[in-house]
Amino acid sequence: MTSTDRKIVKERRDYNSWVATETLEDYSLRYAPKSFRKWSEFLVANTAIGGISFLALEAIGGSLVINYGFTNSFWAIIVVSLIIFLAGLPIAYYASKYNIDIDLLTRGAGFGYIGSTITSLIYASFTFIFFALEAAIMAQALELYFHIPLAWGYLISSIIIIPIVFYGITLINQLQLWTQPIWLFLMVSPYLFVLHKEPEALNDWFNFTGNSPTGNQFDPILFGMAATVSFSLIAQLGEQIDYLRFLPPKKQNNSRKWWIAMLVAGPGWVVLGGAKQLGGAFLATLAIAHGNTMAKAKEPIQMYLAGFADMFSQPEIVLFVATLFVIISQIKINLTNAYAGSLAWSNFFSRLTHSHPGRVVWLIFNVAIALLLMELGIFETLESILGLYSNVAIAWVGAIVADLVVNKPLKLSPSYIEFKRAYLYNINPVGFGAMAIASVIAIMAFVGFFGPFLQAYSPFIALTVAFCLSPIIALVTQGKYYIARQNTVRTLNLNDSLLTCCICTESYEAEDMAFCPVYDGYICSLCCSLDARCDDQCKKETPEIAEEKSSFSQKLIRSKISPLLGQRIIKFLGIFVSIAGILAAFLGLLYYLQIEQLWAISSYTKQVVGSVIQVVFFSLLLPIGIGVWWLVLSEESRERAEAELDKQNIQLQQEIAERKRAEIALQELAQELEIRVEQRTAELSEALQNLRQAQTQLIKEKLSSLSQLVAGIAHEINNPVSFIHGNLQYAKTYIEDLLTLIDTYQQEIPETPPMVAELFDEIDVDFIRADYPKLLESMRVGTDRITQIVLSLRVFSRLDESEVKKVDLHQGLDSTLVILGSRLKANSERSEIEILKLYGDLPLVECYAVEINQVFLNLLVNAIDALDDFCRNCQSGSYSPTITIRTCLVDSEWVRIEIADNGSGIPEHIQPKLFDAFFTTKDVGKGMGLGLSISYQIVVENHGGKLYFLNVEQGATFVMEIPVRNKSFSAEPFPKLS
Repeated sequence: MTSTDRKIVKERRDYNSWVATETLEDYSLRYAPKSFRKWSEFLVANTAIGGISFLALEAIGGSLVINYGFTNSFWAIIVVSLIIFLAGLPIAYYASKYNIDIDLLTRGAGFGYIGSTITSLIYASFTFIFFALEAAIMAQALELYFHIPLAWGYLISSIIIIPIVFYGITLINQLQLWTQPIWLFLMVSPYLFVLHKEPEALNDWFNFTGNSPTGNQFDPILFGMAATVSFSLIAQLGEQIDYLRFLPPKKQNNSRKWWIAMLVAGPGWVVLGGAKQLGGAFLATLAIAHGNTMAKAKEPIQMYLAGFADMFSQPEIVLFVATLFVIISQIKINLTNAYAGSLAWSNFFSRLTHSHPGRVVWLIFNVAIALLLMELGIFETLESILGLYSNVAIAWVGAIVADLVVNKPLKLSPSYIEFKRAYLYNINPVGFGAMAIASVIAIMAFVGFFGPFLQAYSPFIALTVAFCLSPIIALVTQGKYYIARQNTVRTLNLNDSLLTCCICTESYEAEDMAFCPVYDGYICSLCCSLDARCDDQCKKETPEIAEEKSSFSQKLIRSKISPLLGQRIIKFLGIFVSIAGILAAFLGLLYYLQIEQLWAISSYTKQVVGSVIQVVFFSLLLPIGIGVWWLVLSEESRERAEAELDKQNIQLQQEIAERKRAEIALQELAQELEIRVEQRTAELSEALQNLRQAQTQLIKEKLSSLSQLVAGIAHEINNPVSFIHGNLQYAKTYIEDLLTLIDTYQQEIPETPPMVAELFDEIDVDFIRADYPKLLESMRVGTDRITQIVLSLRVFSRLDESEVKKVDLHQGLDSTLVILGSRLKANSERSEIEILKLYGDLPLVECYAVEINQVFLNLLVNAIDALDDFCRNCQSGSYSPTITIRTCLVDSEWVRIEIADNGSGIPEHIQPKLFDAFFTTKDVGKGMGLGLSISYQIVVENHGGKLYFLNVEQGATFVMEIPVRNKSFSAEPFPKLS
């Protein structure tokens, strides 16, 4: 059985209200349908632009100028912004065109279904890291103005975001629209007033050196280090796309507006984002000039306090306006961070757990992680975290961009974006491999493995390696890991038609649907993603991939150990190595961020801490290994239980279906009988008009008479036989009572009268006493034999089974042989005909049972007649007449029955006429010549089978082949017996 042959019983999936209500769900795991994209291009673009209000941009700019000076930070921001713009252009275009978020875009851009899970985690990390940064900035403002402790400020900054994001883009759209003018005014106005009142501040910024060891001169290493931090913002492209997917369809009448919205809100975000970084650098130098320390000047609230000081003379108003601006900015951006994080976590956990409690659940989860990071003081390690993060993020984006701008034009990857699980390989080495390799190399460079120069340029290494490796891997693999099987739904050109999911029974647009051969119906992308029972049976491996896997596993595992144990070991190693690698990366990052940054501690202390971390790591490996092995065994048991459950469900469903069909058939039987009588009456009147109808009439009369005769005989024999058989026990009881009476009489009256004694001797009571059980037994055997014959006659006639049904052909053959038993016995001209039954293993066959039995009877009667004729003319005394019946299964769809005799055979000149109506070789009065003609019509026309003659060395062989399943042919069942 192939993967697509196996069917699984459908189970109705009901989603909770958070998932079923798209106002809350926002199609978090789906293509955004046309029916939901009801907002204008301007409103969608405005919402996306509102997402870049985050003051972390200013914080990053201020941090860069303080650490690396004006020259290095300025050119780092400019170069990185240009690269992000170029990278964001194809990503924004494809996401807007296909209306999918960054996670779904990643699936189809070279990463595969499971491969994009890692990038979902990367993206989710970006959202909660920046959520924590932005909320921390807001908490600083709350502390400064309201004197709220930071810990409580973190909590407030997090909680107020949840109710708004709960309702998704529907409410976010409105809030961004209302706050946009206020935000733009408060953001731009401080720069204008500062330049007007303090024009020298611009010159101070140009000459600011900060902590740069080379002063204000350009230094390649410092430039690279500054670019590394700025590169971390590249993942913001994902948040822009999360809104751009709701753009209305691009048509001729809105093409210009669509392109403007896509460019401005997509890659165009970095234009304003780069300007905000430069503005943050400028305001940081201004804050320092106003007396703030460098550590304080990095805080956006201090930056804007310095800026608003030139707008308002009263400190209270300055503080209020600065706080208001920070709160508005941070709420606007954290709406986007929280919203994007809920989408990313939905994608990540749906693939790992095959469940989806709803986007709002992951919204709260994302905010909770961000809150934890704030409480741990993430703002203090901003530069280190973003520097490390940027290497992975830029490798991810670089691989996607390479696929979109290189692989697709060169036709190394499909021209469209396929995001549905049903058509994707789990892992595509093109994008995923390029990202993984580039990330490892870049992180090694980031931690100084290749020296200080390449350490500063680690994100450039990540971008270059990922961008180059993607087309190389695609060329080597010939793009065969993009599409696992063709999307037949896509080729139907259904346009705006809706298809109903066979699992959740909801209707969706064709772009969000796939055809599932396992469930034998259309399935939506969400139900497909969450299904854990199909084991991806719809995706067949290509022969090359299967051969590679088989060869590898043969060399690695099967030649050494059993296949089952080998599979367990492979799963164990995969999970164990992954968890161990994550643990090692976490501990290494902890060491790097918390220990290496403390340059003042001694090298001995660092060695001790490093040794402690190593001990912790290796101590955890044992429980991790035990847990992973338990997980592998548990998963294996679950899969076996599910397979057995599926099998039992299928059997139960089939049984229920058969019982329903039988119930319906019984209910309609009375009506059908009346309809059949009318149809047969009409057929009989029409049959008088031509020869074929006359033949049909004769055949019907013959078979009807035969059937009635058989039924009548069976009925007439059955009554007396049942009477005799039922009274045998009473006869036995009566005779035993009489014998008991005689014994009692002899005991009570020992002196028997002479006449009685004479009668005892004449009757021979002792002989009767010994013989009557044998007599009764022979009578019982006789009645049993008659009962068997009657049963065979009933099976043969099957008067109540004229419809198509599944029957056992062997039973029909055996019943026919019982009916013909008298003709098989020896007679004066020949010995008994031997029957050789070479029965194969046949399934139940859908057919008209009475017709097939009639064919058996015709073929066997012809064989007996042929043997009688041959024996009548045969001079050999050693000849043994034989009929061989052979059955077999030709393939899964056809059965064959051969009936052969060892008689004289059929002359070659009459073989072409065998199946002609009224053709016969028998004497007048011994046959009408309709037997084989009837049989041919029954087998070929009524059952779509084959009936033909085979030449053999001795005798004749007739072969009958019929399909296992009835094809519902147009011909009426022939004949219909009543």
